[in-house]
Amino acid sequence: MSLPEASPFPLVGLKAVTNAQHEWVALAFDIVADPGGALNALQAVFSYPDMQAALAPLDCIVTAPDLAVTDPAQLRSLPSSMVMFRVPLSACTAGSQKKCKQLAEQGYRLLVEGEGGIHAGQAGIRSMAFDCSENVPSELAMLTMPGPHLALNVDTQARRDAAKAAGMAWFCGDYARHPDPDAAQGDGTSRKRLLALLGLLARDADSRELEILLKQDPALSYHLLKVVNSAAFALSTPIHSFGQAINVLGRRQLQRWLQLLLYARQQDDGGANPLLPLAAVRAAQMEALVKLRGGDRDQQDMAFVTGVFSLLDVLLGMPMTEIVAALSLDLDVVMALLDRAGPYGELLKVVEQDRPDSSALRDLELDHETWWRSLLQAYHWAIQVSRNL
Repeated sequence: MSLPEASPFPLVGLKAVTNAQHEWVALAFDIVADPGGALNALQAVFSYPDMQAALAPLDCIVTAPDLAVTDPAQLRSLPSSMVMFRVPLSACTAGSQKKCKQLAEQGYRLLVEGEGGIHAGQAGIRSMAFDCSENVPSELAMLTMPGPHLALNVDTQARRDAAKAAGMAWFCGDYARHPDPDAAQGDGTSRKRLLALLGLLARDADSRELEILLKQDPALSYHLLKVVNSAAFALSTPIHSFGQAINVLGRRQLQRWLQLLLYARQQDDGGANPLLPLAAVRAAQMEALVKLRGGDRDQQDMAFVTGVFSLLDVLLGMPMTEIVAALSLDLDVVMALLDRAGPYGELLKVVEQDRPDSSALRDLELDHETWWRSLLQAYHWAIQVSRNL
């Protein structure tokens, strides 16, 4: 395969924004464009076929082009019902307030980067985006705008808790991947049962064996039946037994849903598990990239497994070496999970990044548009998974 030619399509990264219940409410865009080409890059991304439908109903948070040189009328091609603009503190100054107001009048919601105070309100800005990696904003700063306010760089559970206590409603960061080490990861019996189920799935066990183990886990059983009876399958007759569920889904789909359902357990605070959609994105994008590169169905399945299992060490609070030792996985999958090596490991290293650089994609013979297509497919599927679970 020859190296891809330079792509005119911008390099795009996405990062999920969650609410207090760990549910996805928006996606933060990281779009790399040539100097002076931010507007063209935005228009290329938002005019991409089926883009808006794929990411609905989530809001899309993008950095506004330089308001000093951009006419708000130029942004009308972007859907105001979907797009939220991040603007710098300088947008609150007298010179830029008028343009911010025009955007607000067009229906766009604006977030100011930092404590804009009363000047932000005068510019039609209703929300704040604040770097909470070390500090949280003052209570007074949030009182001047109705919100929702976005906490950025929330990379630990402690920082998320601090931002939430300060009054922030939306959160963006890696806190899901770095849970509180003192938090309970589930009792030993639960972990052993999960590993046993994973082992059965890995060796394509008999449906009866799966059914026996599922009955021992009420939460997993509930979620499986909920999935099968969801609108995604549009069944005329409700499914009430595991045997029926297995028959309806088919073994390949059953394996995929169960692999994801392992992440579906409710958190102690009553919210969803923030690892679930992240695992879904990784799995779906790994599969999409392998398919786009010409991989067969077995290779796509192994790519999916690699992505969905890549967060099991975080979920179970166990070393990946112990998890892999309990499962019967293909050697390429094992290499990817343990060392990020081999064909799937190289892909996983890129998929784990919120936005890889162009050289990393070139090394894998991927262009920017192929990357965006796989990302769009993955986030669309993860959004649907989260809604059905």
